Amino acid sequence: MIVNNDSVYKQLSDLGVIDQALLDDAFEEVKETGDDLGKILLARDLISDENLGMLIADMWGVPFVRLERTAIKRETLSLIPELMSRSKLLLLFYEDDKEVHVAMNNPTDIATIELVKKRFGKKVVVYSATERDIRFALFAYRKEAIEVFEEIIEKSASEIKGSPEAEAPIIKIVDTLMIYAYQSRASDIHIEPFEEFLQFRFRIDGVLQDVLILPKKIEGQIITRIKIMASLPTDEHASALDGKFNFMVPEVESVDVRVSILPATNGERVVMRLLASNMRQFALLDLGLSEENISKVRSAYSKPYGMILSTGPTGSGKTTTMYAFMKILNKRNVNIMTIEDPVEYQIRGVNQIQVNTKTNLTFAAGLKSIVRQDPNIILVGEIRDEETAEIAVNAALTGHLVLSTLHTNDAATTIPRLLEMKIEPFLVASSVNLIVAQRLVRKICTSCRVSEVIAAEELAKELPKELVDKFVDKEVKGIRTYHGQGCDICKKTGYLGRVGIYEIMPITEALKDAIVAKSDASTIKEIAIKEGMVTMAEDGMMKIKNGMTTIQELLREVKT
Repeated sequence: MIVNNDSVYKQLSDLGVIDQALLDDAFEEVKETGDDLGKILLARDLISDENLGMLIADMWGVPFVRLERTAIKRETLSLIPELMSRSKLLLLFYEDDKEVHVAMNNPTDIATIELVKKRFGKKVVVYSATERDIRFALFAYRKEAIEVFEEIIEKSASEIKGSPEAEAPIIKIVDTLMIYAYQSRASDIHIEPFEEFLQFRFRIDGVLQDVLILPKKIEGQIITRIKIMASLPTDEHASALDGKFNFMVPEVESVDVRVSILPATNGERVVMRLLASNMRQFALLDLGLSEENISKVRSAYSKPYGMILSTGPTGSGKTTTMYAFMKILNKRNVNIMTIEDPVEYQIRGVNQIQVNTKTNLTFAAGLKSIVRQDPNIILVGEIRDEETAEIAVNAALTGHLVLSTLHTNDAATTIPRLLEMKIEPFLVASSVNLIVAQRLVRKICTSCRVSEVIAAEELAKELPKELVDKFVDKEVKGIRTYHGQGCDICKKTGYLGRVGIYEIMPITEALKDAIVAKSDASTIKEIAIKEGMVTMAEDGMMKIKNGMTTIQELLREVKT
C-alpha cells in the first residue's frame, strides 16, 4: 500500500485502536529499517489486513472493497487481461451499461485509471483493496478445481495406471487440491479411501464438507506424491506416519502443511493441516472479545508476573488466543520463550522450542531449561501433567508472566483441574491472574444475512428460560435473530469465517478465598458471576443479537 508512514501512524494514534506503546515500538522499527508501517503492523498482527485497508482507503478518500466477500463472475473479470491485473494489482469486479467498478491497491495511479477508462469508454468507479485480497481474488481467472480435476483424469485415463507419463498429472492433481483448499479457507484436507473411490473432504469453519470424489485407481499415486512432499517413506504402508512440507500458493504466500497418514481398512487415510495466514487471526480486536472482556485481558497481561490460562476442547482457538496475547507482549526489550507441540506459526522476535519426545525434550524438561534462559514471558503450549503444572506455577510466582492452555469445559472447572494436578490451593490462588474459556462458532455470511423475530416461548424450548429472559425484547416478546440464506460468497452454507465466544474469569480476592477453601467448580462459577463474569452462553447470546452467529451454532458448541 503506497501511503505515507507518518500519516498512518498519526491516524492510528488518533483512533486508539492499537496500544500506543506497541504502535510506537513498530514506528521505531520503521525509522530504523525504512520499511512500510502497514507491513510491520500486519507482520506483528497488531491490526488485520481488512482494518488496515479500510483505514488507508479512508485516508485516500475512496471506498473500500473486500474482494474475498464479493461474488466475481469470471467473464467480468476477464474483461481486463490477467497479465495487466497482476502487474498493476487491479481487478475489475463489476460492469454495467454506464460504469465499471475496479479494485486497486494504489487508487492514486491516475495513468492506469485513464487506461481503463479509455479501454471501456465508461465511467470508472475506483475502490481501494489490499494487496493480499487482490492477489487472492486473482484466483478467479483460473478454472474451478473440479473442472481441472475432470480434465486431468479424462486426458490421463489411459496412462494413469502406472507409466512414467502419469507422474505429471498426479503432481497437478495434488497441487490443484492444495490451491483449492486454500481458496476455500480450509484448515484441514481429509483424504479417505473407500472400496470403489477416494473421498476428499475439507474442514471449513470447523465443519467437514464433502468436496470431491476421484477414481480408486489413482489413490496409490496421490498418497505417494504426498509422502514425497512430506519426506516420508513411500514403501511404508502399515505404520502411522507424520511429516510436514511447505507449499507455495502462486503469487500469494507459502503455506506450512502438517501431514498425518494412518493405515485404514481400504487403504491409507491422510489428513493435512494447512497453517495459512488467510486462516490466522492473531489481532486481539479480531478474536470476538467484547470491550469489557478486552479490558480484563489487558489488565491481566499488563502484570509483570502470574499466569494466564486459556481453556477449552481441541479446536476451540486456545492457541490462537495465546498467540494474540504474545504478539501484543512481543517487544524488543523483553525475552519471550515458548515450548510448543507443535510450533504452529513462527513469530519474529520470539524464541520458540519444539517438543521432541525422542530426545526427551518434553514440556516439563523444556520448561525447566527455559526458566534458566532469563525469560520475561513464557508460553507453555499445554499443561498436560503434574510436573509441567508445578514448574509453570513456580515460574509464575518467581517473576515471570506465563501463558498456557488446558483442556477443561469452562473457566470455573480449571481450578479443580489444577488442584487434581496436586498444585496447592494457595499456590493456585497466588499464581493465576486470569482464565479464558472459549469456543469457536461460525459467523453468519453478511452477504446473504436476513433477520427474523423468534418468540420467547419458542426459544425457551432450546435455551434455558433465564438466559432467554435476559435478552428478550419486551416490545416484540422475542429476540431478533439472524441467519444466512446461502450465496456464492459462502458457498451456499450461510456462514463465512468463525468468531470466539468467551468466558473471562479474572482471579479476584473473593475467588482467591474460594480457591484456598477448595470450593467446587459450581461455587467458583457462582462467585465469578457475582464478580461480573459473563458466561459463554451469555456471550454467545450477545453475538446472536448482534447478528454475528446463530442459535444453532451456540447450541452446537456450548452446553446451556
